[in-house]
Amino acid sequence: MEQPRAVRARRITKCFGEVVALDAIDLDVAPGQIHGLVGPNGAGKTTLLGLLLGLAVPDSGTLEILGAPVRRALDVPDGVSGFVDGPGLYPSLTARQNLAALARLRGRNPRSAGIDETLAQVGLTDVADDRAGGFSLGMRQRLGLAAALLTPPTLLVLDEPANGLDPAGSRHVHRVLTGLAAEGTSIVLSSHRMDDVEALCSEVTILATGRVVFSGPLGKLAAENRELDYRLRTSDPARTRAIASDSHGITVVEDNVVRGLVPAMDELVTRLVRENVAVRELTPVVSPLEAAFLSLTEDKR
Repeated sequence: MEQPRAVRARRITKCFGEVVALDAIDLDVAPGQIHGLVGPNGAGKTTLLGLLLGLAVPDSGTLEILGAPVRRALDVPDGVSGFVDGPGLYPSLTARQNLAALARLRGRNPRSAGIDETLAQVGLTDVADDRAGGFSLGMRQRLGLAAALLTPPTLLVLDEPANGLDPAGSRHVHRVLTGLAAEGTSIVLSSHRMDDVEALCSEVTILATGRVVFSGPLGKLAAENRELDYRLRTSDPARTRAIASDSHGITVVEDNVVRGLVPAMDELVTRLVRENVAVRELTPVVSPLEAAFLSLTEDKR
């Protein structure tokens, strides 16, 4: 029997008074998939994450989580965890005490809840007995992740999980999330950091003014008919500029920067190699995801 999708939303609409936060959106998240939600402020990301956590219900449309229809608030099935708008923590308690309190709220004995193991999983062993009120933003995010993992989730919903993390902390959280996905956990996360989304997510949904303007594999964004600026460094800049200026579909934007579609860029590289010009760097000035984000949302604001 085929495993049900972790999330299946159809024509979901949610309003707050006269404000339409979500406007007939669809969302599908497969088991073991890391799905990214991106969009400008006010696009509806936080509202959607709240629905997935059962904090509210749609005004119309259908929402199924782990194969079960959600019809009332706080009615999501077991196996769903996460946080939205930042994790809720007790600032006067230590990291270990926060998790112990959460375990008790869930009817578990803190001694058998795997608290130390969970703190180690998110890299907080060294500060386990420090008060959460003194934690940096990144450390609070890690403690929120630990709280979400205290009971192994089937669906993990995270709002800006890498917010405030330094590069080492970001890599650590990435390893945790990719490891969970490899074990079958489905993850939905929002982020303003396009590098995090590109590193973690196999599929992405872009929201603008409460509507889905793109949903699908990250690779599809790069394949769209959208010109990108590329930083191009070679062994012969003058010769490169001349060849690029003479190449169909290529625009020389400035020294070492050219613009074009992927096929035109491939042809340019081929021409350079044939002319014995060594290509030392060819990288997008703006990532395909960020370029698509800007293109798809700039006229929706």
